[in-house]
Amino acid sequence: MCYGKCARCIGHSLVGLAVLSIVANILLYFPNGETRFASEDLLSRFVWFFSGIVGGGLLILLPAFVFIGLEEEDCCGCCGHENCGKSCAMLSSVMAALIGLAGSGYCVIVAALGLAEGPKCLDRHGAWNYTFAHTNGDYLVNPSQWSECTEPRNIVQWNVTLFSILLALGAIEFILCLIQVINGVLGGICGFCCSRQQQYDC
Repeated sequence: MCYGKCARCIGHSLVGLAVLSIVANILLYFPNGETRFASEDLLSRFVWFFSGIVGGGLLILLPAFVFIGLEEEDCCGCCGHENCGKSCAMLSSVMAALIGLAGSGYCVIVAALGLAEGPKCLDRHGAWNYTFAHTNGDYLVNPSQWSECTEPRNIVQWNVTLFSILLALGAIEFILCLIQVINGVLGGICGFCCSRQQQYDC
């Protein structure tokens, strides 16, 4: 098995997921395509945690590019090549994967909190507040309550959809980074074993 090719595949997947995460986070700032709610600070506080832009985005792109750079034409250290230095690179990729785990974990946690608390909206009494903050997330399975938010229009659907997307993307990113931790350790061990074997052959 070529550990470098696996890392490259994971890296390309993470790039796509990171871009989607950034886009989903940006959309949270513009419900119904309007900018005034963001400028007047009338959005959920968890929107301002930049979980998709920083956590699921930038902190995922960094390890993704590291993983992509690991793969070459063949996997030295695993296929009998004299240069087994890639084992060190594979082990160092574990550190990059840990950064990805932190970023994706942050994205998942913030998205889950955003879903649990619900959006900040104008209620039927004309006050801006977190209408569903004390429902323990029960509003998510009871769409009949969503009409309690009158402004921004369809804000509950908007928040639930985008925070759910961020939650799913963050979870997938977390799994992929975890796989790379295992892949990097195995690739590093394989490379060191190869290097030692070549020394014995000499």
